[in-house]
Amino acid sequence: MLVILGLIIAFVLIAVFSNRATRQCRWREYPRGETATWVCVQCGEQIEGKRGKAPQTCLRNHSETDG
Repeated sequence: MLVILGLIIAFVLIAVFSNRATRQCRWREYPRGETATWVCVQCGEQIEGKRGKAPQTCLRNHSETDG
């Protein structure tokens, strides 16, 4: 019973604290020296950014194609 209660609490906490702006995004990093190219495997959007720090906003609505 405690395991089930713990799982329910964990799912609620994930839902509350997850970033909804990037929920659909699955970013992959391609390092290039000091910077990196980040590519979303869901929609194909690309953005330049810092290495090791994924984008915090979803660019899906800004894409020319709906991927």
